[in-house]
Amino acid sequence: MSIDLSDFEAGAKFDGDYSDALAAVQERLYRVHVAHIVHKRRALILFEGWDASGKGGAIRRMTANWDPRYFEVWPIAAPTPPEKDRHFLWRFWTRLPANGNISVFDRSWYGRVLVERVEGYASQAEWKRGYDEINEFEAQQKDSGTTIVKLFMHVTQAEQDRRLLDRLEDPWKRWKTGPDDYRNRARRVDYEKAMADMFKQTDTRWAPWSVIDGNNKKAARIAALTRVADALEAAVPMTPPDADPEFETMARKALDQSG
Repeated sequence: MSIDLSDFEAGAKFDGDYSDALAAVQERLYRVHVAHIVHKRRALILFEGWDASGKGGAIRRMTANWDPRYFEVWPIAAPTPPEKDRHFLWRFWTRLPANGNISVFDRSWYGRVLVERVEGYASQAEWKRGYDEINEFEAQQKDSGTTIVKLFMHVTQAEQDRRLLDRLEDPWKRWKTGPDDYRNRARRVDYEKAMADMFKQTDTRWAPWSVIDGNNKKAARIAALTRVADALEAAVPMTPPDADPEFETMARKALDQSG
């Protein structure tokens, strides 16, 4: 199915009590995380999108109630020299989750067909080959029992500019912006073309894309977290396992004695 980013630019305000809705979806996410732990399931959640589109804010709220021993957030920057010496997917293979764990990617392997394509870090042959390599990589994860959730956070140029200016003017937010944001902004048309090709080539049955209208932060956070909760709940039993009878007997006996 074709994805047109212009369909996700309404920026409508969240309809309801944001605090209550956030608490409710975070409770769902807490339970689904516990389900992954106790049923030893694994998941990949990746966030792509424009600079200042709200990826970090959504990730912080998504993981707020999770046990830090069973998830990892991977902020993906430019590859290191050892990573450049290997296939571009190598550094992502090393970050895949173990059973009972969730890996969250703040940017991902899609850099191959986005920034590496637009900025010329990959040759045309390399980034064109990247679509099939990515699809096969994701199919391998899915076939091995890993749930994949792919979110793209979209904002208009006007909203991005407003947020970049806010970061520039606020000394406590200034660290979040830099020259790359403005180099990328100057090539927005090129990135839009790359994104359209990315959606066309990699919106697969086993790993579909979900685009989030990020132009209202609160509405975007609830939408993103709800999408993640829906996908994860559908992929894991949401009933806790029975307690081990021998352990329960031992524990209750110990507690009775301590009383």
